Amino acid sequence: MKPLNIAHRGFSGRYPENTLLAFEKAIEAGCDGVELDVHLSADGELVIIHDELLDRTTNGTGFVKDKSLRELRELDASGSFCGQYGVNRIPTLTEYFDLIRGSGILTNIELKTSVFTYPGIEEKTLALIDQYDLRACTVISSFNHYSVLRMQALAPDMIYGFLEESRLIDIHGYAESHHVQAVHPEFHMVDEAFMKEAFKHGLAVNVWTVNTEEDIQEMADLGVGMIIGNYPDICRKVLS
Repeated sequence: MKPLNIAHRGFSGRYPENTLLAFEKAIEAGCDGVELDVHLSADGELVIIHDELLDRTTNGTGFVKDKSLRELRELDASGSFCGQYGVNRIPTLTEYFDLIRGSGILTNIELKTSVFTYPGIEEKTLALIDQYDLRACTVISSFNHYSVLRMQALAPDMIYGFLEESRLIDIHGYAESHHVQAVHPEFHMVDEAFMKEAFKHGLAVNVWTVNTEEDIQEMADLGVGMIIGNYPDICRKVLS
C-alpha cells in the first residue's frame, strides 16, 4: 500500500506556508492530506501558523498568544513570498475546515503546545473537529506528548501520533505503551530497523519533511504511512 501524500503546511515549497492559498494549491496538486499547525490567539481563537513568534512568516512581531484575532488578521502572512501572491492572512482553523468541507482531505493537526501549553486548546480543537464531523479524517500530533494524551483522553477514537526529532531509545515501545497509533519522526531517523520495530509494535510511521524524489522513493520503499513534505506535486509524481 503506497503512503499518503501529505502537504506540509500546505504547498509550502511554492506558496506562503500555512495559508489558505497554500492549502488550496496543495489540493490542486493532488495531495491526500494537509499538515498544519494550530495556536491560540489572545482571545482564544484557533489560528494556523507554525512559529510562536510572528516575525519569520508575517510582517508583524511578537508572540501569537499576545495578539487578538483582529490584530493577527491585519498582518500579511506571505513570509518569504511577500509581494508574489498578494496579501495572505493568517487563517483560522474554521476557515480551513470550510475550505476542505466535503473533499475527503485528511488533516494532520499539529498542536503547537511545546513552548506555550495554551490551556484549553485540546478542547477547543476537538469541539471544532466535531462541529464539522471530521474525527474520522483527522490526525492529531504534537512534540508535546502530554498535549497528545490530553486530546486522546477527550476523544479516544481518533488517530494520534507522537512527533519526535531525536533518536529516542525504544520510541516504539514508548508510543505503544501510551496507546497512540503512530510515531512522526524526522525522516532521517527512519531505516529498515526502525520500520521493523514499528511493525512489531503495530505502529504507523509518518515522516517529515521529505522533499526530494530520492528521499520520497526511499521512504515509500520502507513502507511508511505518510510522507509529509513541502512539494505535494513531486510526491504525487514519485508515488504514482
